[in-house]
Amino acid sequence: MSFASPDLLWLALLAPAAGLLAAWLWRRRLAADAAWAARGLWDRLLAGYSRRRLAASVALLALAVLATGLALAQPRWGAETRQVERRGVDVVFVLDSSLSMAARDVAPSRLAVAKALVRRLVHDMPGNRVALVQAEGEGLVMAPLTLDGSLLDLLLDAVQPGSLPVPGTELSPALTRALDLFADTQREHRVMVLLTDGEDHGGHLQAALDRLRREGVTVHAIGVATPQGAPVPLPAAPSRGTAGRNGRDEPGYKRDADGQVVISRLGETLLEEVAASTGGAYLRATSAAADVAPIESRIRDMASRRLESEMVDTLEERFQWPLAAAVVLLALHLAFGSFRAVRAAAPGGKP
Repeated sequence: MSFASPDLLWLALLAPAAGLLAAWLWRRRLAADAAWAARGLWDRLLAGYSRRRLAASVALLALAVLATGLALAQPRWGAETRQVERRGVDVVFVLDSSLSMAARDVAPSRLAVAKALVRRLVHDMPGNRVALVQAEGEGLVMAPLTLDGSLLDLLLDAVQPGSLPVPGTELSPALTRALDLFADTQREHRVMVLLTDGEDHGGHLQAALDRLRREGVTVHAIGVATPQGAPVPLPAAPSRGTAGRNGRDEPGYKRDADGQVVISRLGETLLEEVAASTGGAYLRATSAAADVAPIESRIRDMASRRLESEMVDTLEERFQWPLAAAVVLLALHLAFGSFRAVRAAAPGGKP
């Protein structure tokens, strides 16, 4: 036997406390009665008094409290073997971590918002296999397809702007690596979620999209940036600052060949093309509270397949038994009473 809520077993300790409290209250009452009436008169003044009956009433109350405490702890016994199945689809998150994702036109930064959205999507769609691919000048598989969504939550903390060995912004290598993760899945159960600001300086995106269409992979795109854009902070901004007019260090930003600060803007046209060409949805996210329900609903509507099946030994819930015992004991306590019933004497002294 085991308990579903063993932390509530302490409530069973209230049983002796309830019995002692009831016994103390009855002792006080009987002491008060003895203070104004001699014990020899109790047979006439307390005709229904019975010491054994009183003890039984207190015991019934204590047992009712004990049974209630056991019922709340939810005892279980009697093993039963069941087959448990998990159903869902395979979702690969492709997260852009290029230097432009450090821009702060989306607070606190584009990458911080993108990571928060990944966590929300994983949390709101349990039961799916999920994977994570980091995208810069190359694609890095951070986590293969897994049913453990908490793994992605842990790995997202390690993703920083410009942290891969090959810098730059090129989506095709990451999309290709993500596509390779679907090797053992069926066509109707494959979906990608691309989170990026839409910048792509590579020349192979169209080839990657053609392969995605052939493989039947749906790509939903989330643009994490604004059309107005923002300058791109350099990785070592505090140490590479330049003295401003007020004499303080100003943060360093990425500059072009002419020395002008580079402004990174949302590449919405590119992302709309990626989503439309694969049958996916596109949405713009300017905060971590962005509404991602359209993408969630599209993923839920996809045909699900059995991802995992296992035989599980379970214990039957048996809280009904101590609960029923508590009800019966309490009913007996109320019906039994502390005094036996005595018929009133009829006029003339006859009962």
